[in-house]
Amino acid sequence: MNPSLNDLEQWYDKNAERTQQDYFEFLRFPSISTDPAYSPHIHAAASWVETYLKKLGFKTEQWKTSSYPIVFASHIVNPAFPTLLIYHHYDVQPVDPLELWKSSPFEPEIRDGKVYARGASDNKGQCFYTLTALRAFFELCKNISLNLKLFIEGEEESGSRGAFEVLKTHREQLKADDVLIVDGGIPAPGIPGITLGLRGIIAMEVTCRNSSIDLHSGVHGGIALNPNRALIQMLAALWDEKGKIAIPGFYDDVINPSQKELEAIDQTIDQERLRQQFGIQAFQGEGGYSLWESNAIRPTLEINGISGGYTGVGFKTVIPAKAIAKISCRLAPGQDPHRVVTQIHEFLKKKAPAGLEITAKFEHGGKPVRCSPDSKIARIAADAFTEVFGIPCKKTLCGASVPLVADLAEACGGDAAVIGVSLDSDDFHAPNEHFGLDQLRQGFLVMGSILRRLMP
Repeated sequence: MNPSLNDLEQWYDKNAERTQQDYFEFLRFPSISTDPAYSPHIHAAASWVETYLKKLGFKTEQWKTSSYPIVFASHIVNPAFPTLLIYHHYDVQPVDPLELWKSSPFEPEIRDGKVYARGASDNKGQCFYTLTALRAFFELCKNISLNLKLFIEGEEESGSRGAFEVLKTHREQLKADDVLIVDGGIPAPGIPGITLGLRGIIAMEVTCRNSSIDLHSGVHGGIALNPNRALIQMLAALWDEKGKIAIPGFYDDVINPSQKELEAIDQTIDQERLRQQFGIQAFQGEGGYSLWESNAIRPTLEINGISGGYTGVGFKTVIPAKAIAKISCRLAPGQDPHRVVTQIHEFLKKKAPAGLEITAKFEHGGKPVRCSPDSKIARIAADAFTEVFGIPCKKTLCGASVPLVADLAEACGGDAAVIGVSLDSDDFHAPNEHFGLDQLRQGFLVMGSILRRLMP
């Protein structure tokens, strides 16, 4: 007999203390994938996840890649039964600026019912409630009629390079009927929602160089063109006065959702909440589109960082040898990451003053994804959220990206849905990231409800 929601609630409450202890142990690994200095901790976190899954009864492997390992686990009951693959990642973002943290980012601390630590929400918190739900599922179910696979990577925060590699070499092991990407969120506290689409992404670094060394701004001022000035002027040309991206052909491949698809999607943007919660004072969408459209279904281009010359304490009068801009785009369906990188590079080269060297480095990218609201996994996930939260589940599109999703779903051959109980107020990617203990419980209950609903 499948466990009821009440059975799951009772199990969780009975095991809450151990659950919290194990969750904290997972959070203590500084598994920052963007900095090679943390490589030993990345591997230690992978081993911890593998050991945890092995204790649950999974057959586990670590798939080696050119970067960090994939933890792959499977529990195959009968090939004739449906197969679910669940995606997570065990790596986290850097913690800078460290001085803004109110407690150590890798020593979890509870304040006002929330756990503060790097990865508390993204994605260790969500990964851990899945592991806990699986533990409960195995303990409460006498006869399991569902095959399970887990794909847990260690490089999502830095482009999933290794994960893309194994999609080509392990396709047969990845085959599944349904795919759950548990790296999403809900619209607001107490408001359930599943995500039916994510934008794609590209990240690139553009360098503008004019000399072999930094120059004296008195001796060479008025003679040498300043790369900072040139790069700023070039970057400013990327948009027109209405906020549209001015690169020729940038929007040519964009596929907007149909009217039927739009009618199924919640299109709420609460500007007042954004003002109060994040202090946003100025809003900017794409000309001719609403803020919701600009965030959910249209592509964007952002400058994520600019550097050049001296930026330390005090002053240093130099004309820098080079200026650097870190640029990212969120992509709409139809857009190809490599083509977009080429378009940006070519545009900036044409805008550059004669003599400057303009180079571009493609850091990483991922395709956009759209999921059908009528697929079995989407309907089951929505029903599970409705059961746990007690109100109808919304269907949303998210402006964020998980680089691997589209390719993973294609490799698995199954329908995909993006779920999770994170909130934009969890401050993931920022100092003082946190995750409510109530969210940990909600996520557990949702996953438990999904697992039992998937069994025939």
